[in-house]
Amino acid sequence: MNSSRVVVRRTGSLSWSSRSQRLATRRQWARYASEGAQKHAQDEGGSRFAQVALYAGVFGIAAAGAYYYPQIQKSFATPEGPAPSPKAQPKFEKPRKQAVSKEDNRDMISSQHLQVKNSWEHPGVYAWGSNTGKVIDPNSSDKYIKLPRRIRFFDHQLLRDLKLTQSFGAAIDENGNLVQWGLGFSKDDPTPSTTLKGKDLVKIQVSTDRIIGLSRNGHVYSVPSSKDDLESGAKQKQQGSSWSLWSSGGKEAVSFRNLTPTGLAWSEKVTDISSGLEHCLILTSKGRVFTAASSSTSYPSRGQMGIAGLTWETRPKGSYDQPHELKCLHGFEAKAIATGDNHSVILDKLGRVFSFGDNTFGQLGVESDSGLPYSTNPLMMPVDKLYAAAGMIPKVRSIAAGGANTFFTVDADAPTTAAESRAMVPAKRMPRTVSDLWVCGQGVMGTLGTGKWTHVSSGPTKVKALSSLFEFDETANKNIPIKLKELSIGSTHCAAVMDNVTRTNVSSRASENETNWGADVLFWGGNEHYQLGTGKRSNLNMPTYIGPLDGGLGDADRGRKGEVHRLCLTPKQTVRIGEGGKGRKVTLEQKVECGKYVTGVYSAV
Repeated sequence: MNSSRVVVRRTGSLSWSSRSQRLATRRQWARYASEGAQKHAQDEGGSRFAQVALYAGVFGIAAAGAYYYPQIQKSFATPEGPAPSPKAQPKFEKPRKQAVSKEDNRDMISSQHLQVKNSWEHPGVYAWGSNTGKVIDPNSSDKYIKLPRRIRFFDHQLLRDLKLTQSFGAAIDENGNLVQWGLGFSKDDPTPSTTLKGKDLVKIQVSTDRIIGLSRNGHVYSVPSSKDDLESGAKQKQQGSSWSLWSSGGKEAVSFRNLTPTGLAWSEKVTDISSGLEHCLILTSKGRVFTAASSSTSYPSRGQMGIAGLTWETRPKGSYDQPHELKCLHGFEAKAIATGDNHSVILDKLGRVFSFGDNTFGQLGVESDSGLPYSTNPLMMPVDKLYAAAGMIPKVRSIAAGGANTFFTVDADAPTTAAESRAMVPAKRMPRTVSDLWVCGQGVMGTLGTGKWTHVSSGPTKVKALSSLFEFDETANKNIPIKLKELSIGSTHCAAVMDNVTRTNVSSRASENETNWGADVLFWGGNEHYQLGTGKRSNLNMPTYIGPLDGGLGDADRGRKGEVHRLCLTPKQTVRIGEGGKGRKVTLEQKVECGKYVTGVYSAV
């Protein structure tokens, strides 16, 4: 007897030669079973076999009817009602593109591996959001850049720092020189241009119209964001090198102001800076904090300087932007500083948080007073009360601020009894320390990240999506908390880089299934200028992943069409940059920058 062969294809369909052949095959099986049953039923001693054959025949006919009944019913379906749906067929995974090497196979099975490799081979800057100031693409007339786009000037360049606003951009190149661009820099030529040179800058902050820079040796500079002011403003006399007793005698090429505090102790120097729209904070290696005006258009007037009674009219003699020490914080050794548009936040080494300035939206962590919506004197946030009910001991680990919001991360420890320690093996035991993210301020655009559209905060609220997270560390054979590595807070949107376990040491000798992967990064908040990178304009009140840079890096060509892959950032690693890893050896990582209506990702050295 001839019968057709069943073929199972990877596309998931069960294929026969034709419908008529399938029907004939089913009838042959039924007739064969029936004839065999009758023949052996006549033989002596074959009654038992006849019964079995008869049952097989009936089963075959029933199976054929069950298979073809839906098709027949569909053919004779009446208008009174639809025919029943056919039985669902199994689906199988589609075949991937054939790999030609180990590296090609890694690229196909992991988009994260491809992102890490691309960040090493093609370092540079990606940006998206508002392009009205020609900051993202100086040669484009597009008002918005909806998805990540490379700023071509920085292709294959490494940066020390990057700051982006709607009207101008600023960066520090690998040699410590300041680069500026955008219509806010020059209406005639918005392309990037190197301005302040030879200062060995390591960090920059931006105000309304100026750039605050910190050099490696602890000097603080205030540089105009406008090219006209750079060229026409008063220029200082050049200073000699740190080992020379004599100055060079000439003048600086561009105009800038010196904001380095005077009267620092021996070996004390500035270690960090942070700037709002009109003011800046300056932190020294001794834990002292100074404040100064950082804009030339308006003087701080909402208590963000932290000095009671200080106004434009009552300021002391000297330059308007001279630094003032926060003497009210003597005895509190500061560890970190942060600034929003019009408020300031300070973290000391014992984990206490102080805030002052504008409190219109509750960004100081205390309920806003409608009669006086700002505080000149530093206020201590009641962090201990947040964990009083749980009986945990909290300590603030980091702070961040931007716009009208304040964020801080907390490591909270729960006491462990001896019985609890013996209850489980280390691999199954949950950590007694949790890492939480708290936020306060304005949330009408989703900037709080709590899943709610809150206009004013009455106190700190936990960002549950980024709190109390754990993962299993195979190396340590135990569960560990997932902390936040870095927060970047813009005017209306935010980004969080997770400190999850990463892997960037896969070599050519490793298995073809071993891949590199980076750190997760999530975005939320206002999206009125497409600054979240989702390609859509709707605001998000919950932390959300976005797609990879470069539009997926050819996922469709690698058999990943239709699959969801998210952006990851390459952690710090010493590699050889350039195509094929044949360039110079450097230590770099990817960082994210949320500015005013603009977002950037850059290769940092």
